[in-house]
Amino acid sequence: PMLLDLLRERAPVGRTLDFGSGDGWFATQLKASGLIGELVAVDVQPRPNSFIQPISYDGKRLPFDDRSFDLVYSVDVLHHCPDPAASLRDLVRCSNRYLLLKDHTWRTRIGKWTLAVLDELGNRKFGIPCLYQYQRRWDWFPVIESEGFRLVKQIHPAICHKRLMGLMTNALQFAALWERV
Repeated sequence: PMLLDLLRERAPVGRTLDFGSGDGWFATQLKASGLIGELVAVDVQPRPNSFIQPISYDGKRLPFDDRSFDLVYSVDVLHHCPDPAASLRDLVRCSNRYLLLKDHTWRTRIGKWTLAVLDELGNRKFGIPCLYQYQRRWDWFPVIESEGFRLVKQIHPAICHKRLMGLMTNALQFAALWERV
């Protein structure tokens, strides 16, 4: 609901790109919300038994024209990219209006170590490589803003887990929405 809440005030949003769609669960939730129009999913490693079959791409340059989507979003994917800044520039290149990110940020070595352990536990079973390219503090934000976007709203810590897991990880989670200026 946190990501849907970030979009709700701007809905309906038209053509939408799901970057790194994984099994497509979030895409189905977003589509069912009625907040977006056409949804295009893309991934470098399609999964069997996915809710949505993505377009496969090489992980270097998205196969879409500049500004061809009203919304581009990524949920817990950028830290798996070899060069998150380059991937961010490609994402904003494809967005005509909005960029929505949910990912991780760390400030201490313990925070980065925690992310690495949880990343391995959550992704190894799917064969997804863990490259540990997590954002430190807000290193990605200037990349996005240098491409002509302004931060509309940021949620940090993002409440993604409850109880002990929440105490350990919510401060390492963020969600944010940018708009092209």
